[in-house]
Amino acid sequence: MTSDTHTRPRPMAWQYCGEQIKLWRNLAGVSRETLAREAGYGSDMIASVEQGRRRPVGHLLRVADQLCGAKGLLRAAEKYLEPEPVPELSQDYMQYEEEAIAISSYQPMRIPGLLQTEEYAHAQISGHWPPLVEAIVEERVANRRKRQALLDDQTRVFNYVIGEPALRFPIASTEQHRRQLHHLLAVGERRNVTIQALRFSGAPTAHDGSFLLFETPDHKRFAYEEGQLGAHLTAEPDRVSKAAQKLTLLAQLAMPPAESARFIKELADTQ
Repeated sequence: MTSDTHTRPRPMAWQYCGEQIKLWRNLAGVSRETLAREAGYGSDMIASVEQGRRRPVGHLLRVADQLCGAKGLLRAAEKYLEPEPVPELSQDYMQYEEEAIAISSYQPMRIPGLLQTEEYAHAQISGHWPPLVEAIVEERVANRRKRQALLDDQTRVFNYVIGEPALRFPIASTEQHRRQLHHLLAVGERRNVTIQALRFSGAPTAHDGSFLLFETPDHKRFAYEEGQLGAHLTAEPDRVSKAAQKLTLLAQLAMPPAESARFIKELADTQ
């Protein structure tokens, strides 16, 4: 996906919940390092949560509740940390992306953000209309490149179905597109990344637009849909289920990974 933004204030629910974790931890005489060890996280992550910079996940709330003797008061906050129907979207998107253990994506017209080369990302972001000032373009490109480090975590799973238009048609120069295709081939060799190509004749539902699914460490799923004039992040079970069913169908109709790699290589060689 392609959402990027300036730093925005974190939701008040994150800040309040983080402050409550810190208060209960101090009252119980539990160190930050102890909570981090019991929860299986780093102490820096606990500090970020307590400062309201990261969303507290359910697992951390449950561990902190038991460890600090909060008697359910910390666990009760979990339901208030779900995304709002119309949230601060880009901030929420990147937060869930950062903590997801699995991301499954369908993108019919553009290469997904985490798979883009720097020059491809620059061409796409600078093509925004109304135009963005160059400083913002550069900031968003840098942010997108930074987010791509998520692919290096072998414990995370990334599944991509990419439409033939995205693979066949350049958004910048032919040479840049060739390099982008070769980059896809390289990334697709990672054991935690699956890339499948969906041909033009794949399925009618393939033309409905891009979307993806996040799975969190608590095994909750969120669907993200993106269109010309806006985007939507939701945990609504019905919408999440529909997105999962669509992704399953599209993955079945797309070429298998090995065949997709051959197809992408053929496209790169003919550019």
